[in-house]
Amino acid sequence: MRYVIDALGGLWELLLLGFRIRWQVGGPYWRWRMTTVFGDPSQRPGFLRRVSAIYRYGRWAYRTKRGR
Repeated sequence: MRYVIDALGGLWELLLLGFRIRWQVGGPYWRWRMTTVFGDPSQRPGFLRRVSAIYRYGRWAYRTKRGR
């Protein structure tokens, strides 16, 4: 049950992040974030690995805010 709550909370945190950056995925924040997380653009992991990492980040953000 905790996994489901963390999963939904993580998706919520990603939704909030989307609103904060006004869904500008190619904007300055997102470019900075992609560079700091994945490094050199020519050596970035595939799409599914990036989506997985973004999802784990959302779960981490949710759990951090909730103190778990």
